Amino acid sequence: MNTRNRISAHYRAYEQMNLRDIFKFLHQSTFGCEHMVTSLEAATAYIKKEAENISDTKLLVEPLDGEFSRVHLSVLREGLTPETLAKLFYLSAKKEKSSAEALEEKLRATRELITEGVLPFDKNEFDRAAAQWKQSGYEALHHSDSFRAAYKPAYRVISNSFVPFLELFTAIDKALEKGRVILAVEGRSAGGKTTLAKELQKIYGCTVFHTDDFFLQPYQRTPERYAEIGGNLDRERFFDEVIVPLKENRAVSYRKFDCSTFTLLPPVEVNAQKLTVIEGAYSLHPYFGNYFDLSVFLDISPDLQRERILNRNPEMADRFFDEWIPLEEKYFAQMQIKQRCEIAVNI
Repeated sequence: MNTRNRISAHYRAYEQMNLRDIFKFLHQSTFGCEHMVTSLEAATAYIKKEAENISDTKLLVEPLDGEFSRVHLSVLREGLTPETLAKLFYLSAKKEKSSAEALEEKLRATRELITEGVLPFDKNEFDRAAAQWKQSGYEALHHSDSFRAAYKPAYRVISNSFVPFLELFTAIDKALEKGRVILAVEGRSAGGKTTLAKELQKIYGCTVFHTDDFFLQPYQRTPERYAEIGGNLDRERFFDEVIVPLKENRAVSYRKFDCSTFTLLPPVEVNAQKLTVIEGAYSLHPYFGNYFDLSVFLDISPDLQRERILNRNPEMADRFFDEWIPLEEKYFAQMQIKQRCEIAVNI
């Protein structure tokens, strides 16, 4: 949806808004929420206090015109904790922002809509208000009193990069209430598995293990092994060194495979946190059994997958397209991996 359509849709949803509320929408669309974040602790405490008197809404997520969305506090009633929402809010404030020039483009689109009669505001009044706002350095604004009275806004602005995973974060929070959790992150190449694992570390301080650290050792690289479904992972060592100690709730000591020397590096000892993430293709191979408490599959269209691989790893692209992806697809299909996951996210 382009800027004009997004602004028009926003007005149709909130017809009692005034110019201040339009400006706030444009500011959040451009700069997100940085001006409101003083500390993670303060953000958490304020969300808890505000959540005591929120009203229900079916619109839990409202996209803005840019890289951010408003997430209504009613999402807490779905099981997301105030602590997690505050962390998303806090981390979103650190994401890269657009420029004042981008905001001014949105202001020009708004003026066009007023001129065309799509927005019922006075053009001269808009020009005066926009000029004053520019003079103030495009300061952050509060909603108007009329908007607050009519709509009782109760939301936080978070990065769109987090939005597709709200269901997952909610499932994690609900599972953590019962005790320790092992999460398996599966999915197609270039689907964002490693990126998600890094974000989960920032949000939950979790332990992460990567199946990419368990490439086949030289003696395992036989035609017979590659003919197996999921045979291009050293699943025996991953099971013994990672899965077994996790299931027994003890420290994990494992050796990463060094692709430059084709040898195993010295052991690394890790004490798993309350949330542990197993990330990577073949992490749900039946060989491992039902070791996980929660699983998610990250899907991606073939066109976007190809674009990402060519951009990030062009020198290895042919091996992805001709070798690794066909092996993964065979594994996904024959072992019904996506169907076995509780949550699926389309990137």
